[in-house]
Amino acid sequence: MIRDLLIISIGAILINNFVLVQFLGICPFLGVSKKVETAFGMGMAVIFVMLCASALTWIVQKYLLDPFGLGYLQTIAFILVIAVLVQLVEMFLQKSVPSLYNSLGVYLPLITTNCAVLGVAIQNITKFGTAEMSFLKSLTYGTSAAIGFTLAIVLFAGVRERLETSDIPDFLKGMPIVLVTAALLSIAFLGFSGLSFQ
Repeated sequence: MIRDLLIISIGAILINNFVLVQFLGICPFLGVSKKVETAFGMGMAVIFVMLCASALTWIVQKYLLDPFGLGYLQTIAFILVIAVLVQLVEMFLQKSVPSLYNSLGVYLPLITTNCAVLGVAIQNITKFGTAEMSFLKSLTYGTSAAIGFTLAIVLFAGVRERLETSDIPDFLKGMPIVLVTAALLSIAFLGFSGLSFQ
């Protein structure tokens, strides 16, 4: 059991990183990665939302959609669950950490439509199935995917901060160097695809 959870964690964080390998959640990855502090705050919000979304969507699928034959409503149900969670995070940050709330700006409500969050919820069901994916494995997968997202966005933000003081050719300044950097970071993460567990 522990081995299975470890394999799920390492797979979601490094081998199948949602941003750098599966290319999900690119909008906040590019938009909120100018400063490490902001990227870390976004990562923490995504960890909370993905953890709760994995738990709640698994429960909704197992005890509501599957028993009543409502599988065709899966995407709508999952988006509703995620939207409620994001609204709770938004209200919490607005009251307790207004500086982070202001720096995240429009990207915080965009977690609702962040395909990485929805991707985790759907992959928990379609990739593994509720019979194979226990509640604990679902939580592990969701949390690990969010940690992988946070790792990617914080690393990328660190590189972007260094780019601000670097001597870059004029034709690469701005978004071109950002996209080249993201591509190189993605290639670096592809190196983990050779990991295997015997």
